[in-house]
Amino acid sequence: MGDDSYKSAESASRRSRHDDDDIKRRRRHDDSASKGRRDRSRDRDRERERKKEREHRRRSRSPDPRPPRSRSRERERQRDRDEHRDRDRGSKRSRSRERDSTRSSHRQRDKNDRSDRSDKRYDDRYDTKSDAKRGLVKRGGPLPSQDDSFAVVNGEEPMKPVEKPNYGTSGALAAASNSVIQADGTTITLKYHEPPEARKPSPRDEWKLFIFKGQDIVDTIDLNARSCWLVGREVAVVDLPAEHPSISKQHAVIQFRYTEKRNEFGDKIGRVKPYLIDLESANGTLLNGEKVPESRYLELRNKDMVRFGSSTREYVFMLAPKK
Repeated sequence: MGDDSYKSAESASRRSRHDDDDIKRRRRHDDSASKGRRDRSRDRDRERERKKEREHRRRSRSPDPRPPRSRSRERERQRDRDEHRDRDRGSKRSRSRERDSTRSSHRQRDKNDRSDRSDKRYDDRYDTKSDAKRGLVKRGGPLPSQDDSFAVVNGEEPMKPVEKPNYGTSGALAAASNSVIQADGTTITLKYHEPPEARKPSPRDEWKLFIFKGQDIVDTIDLNARSCWLVGREVAVVDLPAEHPSISKQHAVIQFRYTEKRNEFGDKIGRVKPYLIDLESANGTLLNGEKVPESRYLELRNKDMVRFGSSTREYVFMLAPKK
C-alpha cells in the first residue's frame, strides 16, 4: 500500500513536471514566433522606407537633358562671342568718332556764324558811315532857312511846324450815333448806352420805385415800362428828372439786365434783375447809406434805398409780392 501511494505520487509529480516543461516550451516557441513576426515586420518597414528614399532621390534628381558639349563647339562659341564683342567695340568707337566730328562741325559752324555776324555788323556800321558821308557830300538843293534862328534873336516867334495829317479814329461817328439833337439845333451826347444783355423786366416781377421827401411819398414809378432809366438834371435826355443842383446832368442809370446762373444740378437759370450804375457824377450816389463805385453795376434788391448827390429825396425800390 505504501509503495503504490509513493509510485502514484511520483508519477503525478512527473506528469506535473512534464506539463510544466511543455508549457515552458510552448511559451518559448510562442516568444520566438512573435519575435520572428516582429523582426519580419520591422524588416518590411525598413525595406519600405528604403524604397521611399530611393524613389524620392530618383524624383529629386534632375537629369541634364543637354548632351555633353564637345570642345570644338565650345571653341566655336567662344570665337563667336569674341567676334561679337569686337564688333560692339568697333561700333562704339565709330559712334564716338561720329559724335566728335559732329561736335567739331557744330563748333566750326557756330564760329563761322559769329564771324559772319561780326562782319555784317562791321559792314553795316561802315555802310551807315559811308552813307552819312555820301549824304553830306551829295546833298543837293538850297540850304535850310535860318529865319527861325534870326527870329529868336530879334525877339520874334519862330514859325510853327506844319502839322501832319492824322488818319486815326476821332470818335465823332460814335458820338453822333449816341447823341440827341434838340429843337434849337444843339446836340447832347449821351454818357451811357445800354449793354447787349439789357432786357425789360418780366411781367411776373412788378418793380416799383417810391420817391420819398421826408415822410411823404412824392411820386411812384412803374419800372416795368422800360429797361433803362437815366437819372439827372438834363431834362431833354433823362428818364427820371432830378432838379437838385448837386445832381449831375446825367447822374446815374437804373438798368435791367438778363443774367444766367447755374443751379446745383448744372442747369442754367436766367433772370432779369435791376442794377444801378453811377456815371462818374460829381457828388456820387448812395446805396443804403454807402457810396457806390463809379462805372460799376450793383444789383438792386427789394427795399433798397438810393440817394443821388446831396439831395434829401430817397428812392426806394419795391418788388410786389407774387400772386
